[in-house]
Amino acid sequence: MRRDFLAITGLVGGGLALPSAFGKVIAAEALQSTLDIKIKKQLADAALAAATGAGASYCDVRVGRYLRQFVVTREANVQNILNTESTGVGVRVIANGAWGFAATYDLSVDAVAAAARQATAIAKANAGSQTAPVQLAPNKGVGEVSWKTPIVKNSMEVPIKDKVDMLLQVNAAALAAGADFINSTLFLVNEQKYFASTDGSYIDQDVHRIWTPMTVTAIDKTTGKFRTRAELSAPMGMGFEYLDGNKADQMVSPNGVVNFNKSYDMKQDAIAAAKQARAKLTAPSVKAGKYDLVLDPSHTWLTIHESVGHPLELDRVLGYEANYAGTSFATLDKLKANFQYGSDKVNIVADKLQPGSLGYVGYDDEGVKTKNWDLIKAGKLVDYQSIRDQAHILGKKESDGCCYADSWSSVQFQRMANVSLEPGKAKLSVADMVANVENGIYIIGDGSFSIDQQRYNAQFGGQLFYEIKNGKIGAQIEDVAYQIRTPEFWNACSAVCDASDYRMGGSFFDGKGQPAQSSAVSHGSSTARFDGINVINTARSLG
Repeated sequence: MRRDFLAITGLVGGGLALPSAFGKVIAAEALQSTLDIKIKKQLADAALAAATGAGASYCDVRVGRYLRQFVVTREANVQNILNTESTGVGVRVIANGAWGFAATYDLSVDAVAAAARQATAIAKANAGSQTAPVQLAPNKGVGEVSWKTPIVKNSMEVPIKDKVDMLLQVNAAALAAGADFINSTLFLVNEQKYFASTDGSYIDQDVHRIWTPMTVTAIDKTTGKFRTRAELSAPMGMGFEYLDGNKADQMVSPNGVVNFNKSYDMKQDAIAAAKQARAKLTAPSVKAGKYDLVLDPSHTWLTIHESVGHPLELDRVLGYEANYAGTSFATLDKLKANFQYGSDKVNIVADKLQPGSLGYVGYDDEGVKTKNWDLIKAGKLVDYQSIRDQAHILGKKESDGCCYADSWSSVQFQRMANVSLEPGKAKLSVADMVANVENGIYIIGDGSFSIDQQRYNAQFGGQLFYEIKNGKIGAQIEDVAYQIRTPEFWNACSAVCDASDYRMGGSFFDGKGQPAQSSAVSHGSSTARFDGINVINTARSLG
C-alpha cells in the first residue's frame, strides 16, 4: 500500500515518479483556489442533456478537481516539494441496459457534451455482449446540496516555509536523540468533487486529508546492523490542526509508549522513534511459539483492513476482482449460514460517517448519502459492502454508499468503507487487559504483511514488540510476526478494551481495480486480545 507513495516521494528509483493521474505541476498558491460552482453545474447539465438525448436511460457526471501537495525531507535536506492539480469531467451512463463511461479534461460545454455522447455510444456497444441488464438500486435525488470535511485549518493555506521548517525541526530532534537517518514527509490532499445525475442530485463536496509518514533509522556502526521505526500517527481526514500536538489527545500505553489519536506531535514521536529504533539493535529475538497477543489500534487497523475489510467487499466475493485484487473466502453461502467469523466479542461496522476518518464524506461517487452498517455482529457474518448495481444481489433496497473513483478520469466502483472493530462495552483498560496475560506479546504499530488471494491465510509484523510475563509488560523484543487463518484468528479474540482507548489507523493507498485505482480508508479499534496465536521468528535461518 505504501509502494505508490514511495515512488511519488522519490524514495524508490532515486527520483520523482509522478503518476499521470496526479495531473500537472502547479504553484502552491493555486492549491487555494476553487472552480466556480456555476461552471460545474453548467458542465453537468450539458452532459446530462447530451446523454439522455443520445438514448441513455441514466447518467451521472463528476466534475473533479484533485489537488495534492508533497513536502519531502531527509535529515537537513529538502528532497522534494511538489504541488499537483488534475481537473476534468467523467460521465457514466446506462444505455440499453449496459454501462458506458467517457471523460475529458476539456472544461468546455461542447467537449463535455461530446464525452457524454461517447459514453452512451460505448454503453450501446457494450449491450451487445451483456448477459443481463444493469439493475440500479433506487436513489432519490437530493437537489442542490454541499458537504465539506469539518476542518479547522486548511492545510493548503499553510505556507510552504512553515511546513519545511516543521519537518526539518522534526528531523533534527530525531538525529539529536540518536537516529542516524530520518525521512519525513507531509502529504496533503484536497478533492473538490461535484456530482450530478438524472436522479436529480447536484452535490458539491470539498474533501481534505493529511498524512505525515516518517521513517527513523538507527545503525550499529560496528556490525552494520540497522533497525527502523515508522511513525505512530495515522493518515486522517482532517486539516492542519491534526499537527497541533494536543497532549490531552495522546494515549500512553502501560509501558510508557505514546500513541496518538486526532492530534499528532510529530517531533515528540520522532524523538521516541530514534530511541526505540536504537533499542531494537540490542533487543533479544523472540522465541517462536504460541502467545496471547495484545494488539494496539496502531497495529490492528492493518489486520482489520486485510482480513475483514477486503474479504467483505461484495465485488471480491463475486469474483469480479479475481484477476488482480483477488477473491474472498467469505462467500455468499456463509452469509446465508450466519458464518461464525469471530468470537462474540467481535463486532465489525462499516462506517462512512466517522469524523476524522479518511473515508468520511457526505455522499459517495454515485450520489448516495453515506451511512454506517453492521458487517459482523457478535462474531457472525451479517452483511457485505455493496453499491447501487450490486444491492439486488443481496436482496437490498439501497446501496451502502461506498462507491468511489480516485479521479474524474476513472470510473467509480465499489470500494472499502471505513471498517472498524467496535470497542468493548464493559469498562476495560489496556493495563487491566495485560494483567490477565501470562505469556504474551504486546504489539504497537503496523509492519510488513502478506496475505493470500482469498484473504484466508496471512502473516503480520509490527513496529514495536514487548514481552508480557505474568501480567506485566516487560522488555522490548524483536523479529516478531504472527500467522493467522482469518476465522480462527478472529474467533480467538477474547477481549476488546472500552471506547476510551479507541483510535484509528488507515491507508492513503488502498489499491484495487483494472486499471488500478487507489482509495483512502480508515480502520478503528480499541486494544484487543487474541489468544494462542502462532508467532514466528523472522530472523530465523532456513539453512
